Amino acid sequence: MTRLWLALIFLSAVAFTPLSAQLALRPGEVLTYRVGWSLFNNAGEIKIFTENSAPESNPPHLLTVTTTATRGLARKLYAFDARAEALVDARTGQLRAHLETSTTSNKNTRNRTTFDYATRTAFYRDEFNPAKNLDFPLPAGEPLDLILSLINTRTWDLKPGEHRDALVLFEEEAYELTIRAVRYESITTPLGTFNTLVLEPRMEKTPPKGMFKRGTAVRVWIAHNDPRRLPVRFEVEFKFGSGVATLTSYQPPSAPTSDAPHPRP
Repeated sequence: MTRLWLALIFLSAVAFTPLSAQLALRPGEVLTYRVGWSLFNNAGEIKIFTENSAPESNPPHLLTVTTTATRGLARKLYAFDARAEALVDARTGQLRAHLETSTTSNKNTRNRTTFDYATRTAFYRDEFNPAKNLDFPLPAGEPLDLILSLINTRTWDLKPGEHRDALVLFEEEAYELTIRAVRYESITTPLGTFNTLVLEPRMEKTPPKGMFKRGTAVRVWIAHNDPRRLPVRFEVEFKFGSGVATLTSYQPPSAPTSDAPHPRP
């Protein structure tokens, strides 16, 4: 079940693009995915939602939460729960802080990353293993955690053959990625059939590292013919199998209120 745990980790963290001024996940929106792995059709669940910060918050922020957990028989074999929280400045779209926690039957993790954009430095702190604490420089670009980056590809207008660059954070490392639009594909999900654009992130600007060095491939399916432009599927393909997350439930954003923060044009 270690491989299932790895698949859930990567699926809940797969995403690739800097945040634009147009926030791609609005307060009240909820995306729920069923995770399939090998023989397990319902190996886990990923839920992503965004909410406004407290009214007295200055500057105003948005908090995006991603929860991941094993389900069904997979949970009986290997219980896994994780939560990631991304605090984003609602005016600039910059990621201000990122917190990740996870729990299994024999291991707990908790780490936080904060940023100093004046010096282009990220500060990674592991609360259970301080020996892993690290300050590292940020390459050019606006960093974002991986799951928010996945959601943010909704705002792109790429066609097959086109690409964009992205700066993506995975724990104590920054990945400079090139996201390529590779093809159109029709897929069927519990929410219906969608004509989608398939995106693939690749390490082309720097030598591959981490999961890319190990031959892992990642794909994202965006419903380009739907006004909601939902990310209806994403996949992590390892040498030992694939984990696939399929959108099973969607809740639209809340109606905006006069005191809710809005992204700056």
